[in-house]
Amino acid sequence: MSRTALRICPLCEATCGLVLTVEGTAVTAARGDRDDVFSRGFVCPKGASFGAVDSDPDRLRTPLVRRDGELREATWEEAFDAVAAGVRPVVERYGPHAVGVVLGNPNVHTVAGALYPNLLLGALGTRSLFTASTLDQMPKHVSSGLLFGDANAIPVPDLDRTDHLLLIGANPLESNGSLCTAPDFPGRLKALKARGGTLTVVDPRRTRTAKLADRHVAIRPGADALLLAAMVHVLYAEDLVDLGALAPHVTGVGEVEAAVRDFTPEAVAAACDVDAGVTRALARELAAAPTAAVYGRIGSCTVPHGTLASWLVDVLNILTGNLDRPGGALFPQAATDRTPRPAGPGRGFALGRWHSRVSGHPEAKGELPLSALAEEIDTVTDAGEPVRALLTIAANPVLSAPDGNRLDKALDSLDFMVSVDPYLNETSRHAHVVLPPPPPAQSPHHDFAFNTLAVRNQVRYTRPAVPLEPGRTAETEILARLTLAVGGMHGTDPAAVDAMVIEQTLAKSVREPHSPVHGRDPGELTARLTGENGPERRLDLMLRLGPYGDGFGARPDGLNLERLLAHPHGIGLGPLRPRLPQPLKTRSGKVELLPGPIASDLPRLRRALAEAGRPAGLVLVGRRHLRSNNSWMHNIPALTGGSNRCTVHLHPEDAARLGVGEGQPVRVKGAGGEVTAPAEITDTVRPGVVSLPHGWGHDRPGVRQAHAATDPGVNVNQLLDGSLLDPLSGNAVLNGVPVTLTPLTGAQL
Repeated sequence: MSRTALRICPLCEATCGLVLTVEGTAVTAARGDRDDVFSRGFVCPKGASFGAVDSDPDRLRTPLVRRDGELREATWEEAFDAVAAGVRPVVERYGPHAVGVVLGNPNVHTVAGALYPNLLLGALGTRSLFTASTLDQMPKHVSSGLLFGDANAIPVPDLDRTDHLLLIGANPLESNGSLCTAPDFPGRLKALKARGGTLTVVDPRRTRTAKLADRHVAIRPGADALLLAAMVHVLYAEDLVDLGALAPHVTGVGEVEAAVRDFTPEAVAAACDVDAGVTRALARELAAAPTAAVYGRIGSCTVPHGTLASWLVDVLNILTGNLDRPGGALFPQAATDRTPRPAGPGRGFALGRWHSRVSGHPEAKGELPLSALAEEIDTVTDAGEPVRALLTIAANPVLSAPDGNRLDKALDSLDFMVSVDPYLNETSRHAHVVLPPPPPAQSPHHDFAFNTLAVRNQVRYTRPAVPLEPGRTAETEILARLTLAVGGMHGTDPAAVDAMVIEQTLAKSVREPHSPVHGRDPGELTARLTGENGPERRLDLMLRLGPYGDGFGARPDGLNLERLLAHPHGIGLGPLRPRLPQPLKTRSGKVELLPGPIASDLPRLRRALAEAGRPAGLVLVGRRHLRSNNSWMHNIPALTGGSNRCTVHLHPEDAARLGVGEGQPVRVKGAGGEVTAPAEITDTVRPGVVSLPHGWGHDRPGVRQAHAATDPGVNVNQLLDGSLLDPLSGNAVLNGVPVTLTPLTGAQL
């Protein structure tokens, strides 16, 4: 007999509400939840395939422990015994930094991934942290940290009210949005146009999003910061700067004018391959719009000047008075945010508090570049111990980071490795212990991270749609037990981890004058928490102390877990609203428009002007597929095939010049290696550009993903050697890198 259950989709950043059809313990169908307060029934192909993702037969069901060189099934007790026995000796002999931690993108899509990694890092005491952020978004975190004093204070475009939207390096019709949580992003863009608004897209590819735009600017890859700097120059040169209500909250306006003086539209035209008149029009249209927002994403982050580009996006929003106003770019406020503190100066944001051991890369937001992981394992120096043990949590850096071949070999040299992963993939196949979390239908869901980036304030929570299968362990318990095992407390009840967090949080809250529980008894507050388990009690705690919370009775109409559970389709908290100066944590208490590290990096951008003119060869850009999310989805038959293919896109002019035919195998070679894939000739890429999708390359031995192996594709990141990084953020340069392309025939194949 079938029933229905609600579930928030965890498969991309749109966080759509789903209605699942459940027969027994199997999810047999999924559709959009029309009553969901945020997504209103929208669903993409990934969400519609939730049941297939959930029931993939290649998902691991029990832990694996390496014995006599082979991974074999084990009990949970045996697995955690092995973890403690393998990690603790490394910490005790070589120190905590000899243990590395890699956090993959899926961590921000789960309750466990939000609540426990920081506790794990604290238990280890390691500085050897690597995450997917340095392959994607770290430039935005760094620019936000420098501008606003908080690396997580990221303004998002007010999609539903803006009159003018400029997207640079973003393709939300394929990605569903990123660092901007917006169910039905395509519908929101169409609504913008329907109400008379303007959509401009800057992208070297004519993407699905670009086809929808009123204006598409096919910029040369990697030139994003130059174009944006020229737009800022125009605002000053034509007296279009108008901060409006922002003026009292901003310092450094005059300094920015001097900093961009050299970046005239004419000076950058050749480097960007954008006519000076177009650049001036972009700036004028932005300034003239009643409301406007500039939004940059992965294409503008994964380039040599990614942090400068991210900074300039917000500079444009600020100089046109569009930051922190309806219709512009605003700071969301999630229900689980910390209790808002009074506005005023903060500690600010610092870069380079420590450096990587081999190449001396500065940390950013507590992280080292994932591109440097291989050398941190396989290179001996006098600067400290190499990484000898590694914990990977929902991460597959062999495919997602540059030069996977080197990392593949480095992982084999580790003393010990633990992977928390539902699959035996290209990375976890090296582990000594694999701890598989249950499928998403058996897990609760609340979007701790994505609600801080949502285009409307709202709160939703769904409990597991089906109970845990016998022999399964909840992901929250897995990470709690892992924290205890590596921290020298193996065997302690995992519930103690959540109890400790609750105790420490309340002890701090009752001492804070701005807290709604200031001066109260922590024990009495603890007794009032509800929830079926520790993670739910922690959610209840965060809701009660948050900006909309009940303050443990201080605000009777406020949020708590009990009230949220009574609204299964979520609770709307209204549109985004102006919040400055409260979110600012800079030392001045203001937006610092030209921070020192940014000013120090601008000469490098000026040098890029000397590189004007068309490059002698081809340059590479990536691309995303609607039915993929990095390397996650290629083992699901319903989400592969059709347009979701690993092909090399190249322009007809380049194909004719190189003698390449449609579907012909071509060899693409970069600094890190070479790959061979079929050519797909299309004018959606500009001449001089080739494009390969990210997340493919499922052809390594020992991987247990049967469907993905039938059409493995190639790993685009193998074309990179990992040496190209944005120096401020440590982000990998994945776009605009030189490659050569050779058609293959007959004996060459």
